[in-house]
Amino acid sequence: MKELEDIVKSYHAACRQGIKTALATVVHVEGSAYRQPGARMLVTETGMLTGAISGGCLEGDALRKAQLVMMQQRPMLVTYDTNDEDDAKLGVGLGCNGIIHILLEPVNAEDPGNPVAMLQEITSHRTPAVLVTLFTLRQRKAPQPGTCLVLTANGQLHHCITDAQLQNAITADAHQALQTRTSFTKTYVSTGNDYTTHTAYIPPAPQLLIAGAGNDVIPLVKMAALLGWHTTVIDGRPGYATTMRFPEATQVITAKPVQVLPQVQTDQYTVAVLMTHNYNYDLALLAQLLPLPLPYIGVLGPAKKLQRMLDELAENGICISPLQRERIHGPAGLDLGAETSEEIALSVISEIKSVLSAAAATSLREKTTAIHSREQQIIHQQQL
Repeated sequence: MKELEDIVKSYHAACRQGIKTALATVVHVEGSAYRQPGARMLVTETGMLTGAISGGCLEGDALRKAQLVMMQQRPMLVTYDTNDEDDAKLGVGLGCNGIIHILLEPVNAEDPGNPVAMLQEITSHRTPAVLVTLFTLRQRKAPQPGTCLVLTANGQLHHCITDAQLQNAITADAHQALQTRTSFTKTYVSTGNDYTTHTAYIPPAPQLLIAGAGNDVIPLVKMAALLGWHTTVIDGRPGYATTMRFPEATQVITAKPVQVLPQVQTDQYTVAVLMTHNYNYDLALLAQLLPLPLPYIGVLGPAKKLQRMLDELAENGICISPLQRERIHGPAGLDLGAETSEEIALSVISEIKSVLSAAAATSLREKTTAIHSREQQIIHQQQL
């Protein structure tokens, strides 16, 4: 989500200066690649890049081709074969051992349905969405429709697909992707034209609620902001909970625990960390957070502290279900040997990311399968 937000921001900055832009999207990958389908990068005619489509090896050549796309105002599908060990081909060392298909689209500011306008439909609402990019692998010189459909969880549908039969099929698959929270690639076969889509499920950015405004919270807010997470700092001390101390925070709230929830909107992508170092404040806020379907509630401090809190809640008649207990992580964070506040922040952020991704926080060298799922690389077919 952060990449999309950065692209939208850079696009509007370019528009204010009258600078032309193009959008580069990884639409399909065969084998291994640094970025997976759905990765995007905005290119300006002045050479400014926002986002990434590789680890840096493809950006230079993509920039040159994007200049041509901006000049011709016509999308282009470009293929890079990183299995080729001949560095002279592109002037860079690749070696990712994969084939990467990049779609380059001109962005016409006068077109309300341009690719970046579709991205903005996603970034302007805190709701899951599906983004569809349409292209053809078999007929590369044929028109490449590009970013063509956005479907949001609140029912908003925007598309620029002229073929009614194709549009109905793609829309049905977009609804399926939204319901199953999955991304996939699919080819729609019809007489004369075969079009492939990358249908991407895009959840909203994680929202991190941090109870506490001490100095140890500052690196946690900075790391979360770097990841594009939306952060809310909460504390009862007005001298600590200030925007001056936390300029990267999305929101800073000074309130008692019972006054917090009316001031925030939580959802299934909201997580919380209790680190006020005030036992009674953390306890009261934990009681407020427990009924919410938060996937993660972290409690900083020793395990004995958390157990005391749980026992006290039980004594006060607050029953904690097994599911609620599973969502509480205390002591918060992964065992990284963290000592400083910056290291502790890294430990906590890493644990939250592993929970949200439903991933085991283990060393990649222990994996016996591919780092990234190959499911998105399989092209399914549907006869229209």
